[in-house]
Amino acid sequence: MPRQSDFVTVFETGNQALIAVAKSILDGAEIPYLVKGENLQSLFGMGQIGTGYNLLVGPVQIQVTREDESTAKELLADVAEDDGGAM
Repeated sequence: MPRQSDFVTVFETGNQALIAVAKSILDGAEIPYLVKGENLQSLFGMGQIGTGYNLLVGPVQIQVTREDESTAKELLADVAEDDGGAM
């Protein structure tokens, strides 16, 4: 099993619908991933008001291993465009 330090961020957003789409794409390609910050969004301050994510914890980040990075970025390119070019 890879260590957390072996993972790199390939997509970040505060849009819950796009997070679900990105996860589905990676699941379909059988690419393992981590999701950072997804469960923290409503724990601090004002939650996700206005930005789609909590300003204290930042947007949700989807991370994959370095060996899957280029493939994952290619697969998620259209999703990133739908989010205004995020990652």
